[in-house]
Amino acid sequence: MKAVRQPLRQQRNLDYESLSDPVLVTRAKSGDDRALEALCTRHAPRVERLARHILRDPEDARDAAQEALAKLCVRLRQFRGESQFSTWLHRLVVNTCRDVGERQRTRTHEPLPEELGADLEHDPARGVRISELRRELCDSLEGISREQAQVIVLKDALGYTFEEIAAAVGMPVGTAKCHAHRGRNRLRQQLEDRDVA
Repeated sequence: MKAVRQPLRQQRNLDYESLSDPVLVTRAKSGDDRALEALCTRHAPRVERLARHILRDPEDARDAAQEALAKLCVRLRQFRGESQFSTWLHRLVVNTCRDVGERQRTRTHEPLPEELGADLEHDPARGVRISELRRELCDSLEGISREQAQVIVLKDALGYTFEEIAAAVGMPVGTAKCHAHRGRNRLRQQLEDRDVA
């Protein structure tokens, strides 16, 4: 009996905040709820920052961050340890943000950025041009592969490096560069074809 009680006593006094991610992951996958809570608490600020970086709407970003942390709790057993936990979590957050963004786009048409709102009240023609340009760009992105569109948005709109993109979406750096190159060429061709028509 003493051999069983001793480890339980040590576990209660364990400083979870000082444990490394791999140790917390192992313990959480074994059913240690405090380890899972420590992982969520440790990574929540980073998850929220990344969601805000990807999704411009603060409410959508908050929803995506909470959804990503919920997925972390449910899907942690799927983490095989082939990459760092932070890389796996980064990919989970990016994919969750993409899903939230797609759901939002299907519900309503993309709103104008808040910072443009005041200017557009004084120049409605500019608002129309920006709205048309945004619609044209969204239509063009739908005309290329999902992987190409994802890399282009992360690289050109959000300023990610190819290394960050590769880690986030789980592809080699060379593949990310190839998707960006081919996607840009297809976008350029689509826009030129529309100008001719």
